[in-house]
Amino acid sequence: MVIAEYLGQYPVTLMCRALNVSRSGFYKWHNRKPSPRQLRREQIEGKVVELFAEYKARYGAPRLAHELKDAGLPCSKNFVANIMRYRGIRARNGKGFHYRPASPTMINVEENRLRRRFHAEAPNQKWVTDITYIWVKGSWAYLATVMDLYSRAIVGWKLDTSMTEKLVLDTLTMAFSRREVNPGLIIHSDRGVQFRSVKYLDLVRSSGCLPSMSRQGNCWDNAVMESFYSRLKVELIYAEQYGSMEEVRSGIFEYIEIFYNRKRRHSALGNISPAEFERRCA
Repeated sequence: MVIAEYLGQYPVTLMCRALNVSRSGFYKWHNRKPSPRQLRREQIEGKVVELFAEYKARYGAPRLAHELKDAGLPCSKNFVANIMRYRGIRARNGKGFHYRPASPTMINVEENRLRRRFHAEAPNQKWVTDITYIWVKGSWAYLATVMDLYSRAIVGWKLDTSMTEKLVLDTLTMAFSRREVNPGLIIHSDRGVQFRSVKYLDLVRSSGCLPSMSRQGNCWDNAVMESFYSRLKVELIYAEQYGSMEEVRSGIFEYIEIFYNRKRRHSALGNISPAEFERRCA
């Protein structure tokens, strides 16, 4: 529902009046538990986005449908194609491929200030942020992270059961509390509704930072963050069978705070950890 997409940006009463929807009817719809059909679509949609990025946009709906079948999520290629249209992504499969122009109805879109310049000369010059899906015993969990491109350290993160504006606000607030932020810091994300929310953009700008957003349907504009999520899933998520949110939260804490930031050797840093790289360059 359109109203849900713009929660926090416009008053619910105003949107309901404009769309001729009752407030009680909207809240009843908004607060109801998701149906099995909706949960299945969310599960498949998350996997489609993950596989699309993993195969670098080389696979269209037919091949992605085969990959989903092998992953235990059988569905038709038309169902996958519908998801791809909804997400604004299309495979690089010849003349038909092009980057789609921004939808005129998409509000609060920022320019791409990062422009794939993933190198930073000092800490807190360029950050990237995103959200990824994690399957936890019958339901989705959502992990948001903020990475400093100087050392590739994860400076803020949060895991939650819903992909809301609050998820990205809390993640960015954590990053701000950990780092010394100076005016001009670029914070890059995709065009997800959470990152286009008024509260998120206000938080970025009130700290003297510059918001930056990827082009529509272009996962390479945030390739470093995509790469981190790919490594996290290979090195942690796929190797475990988490039975609860607490288990996955504990696992992610250990991976990010103990292993990745402090111990994991990173090829882009000369095969030392982010923490060691920052120590040597201090």
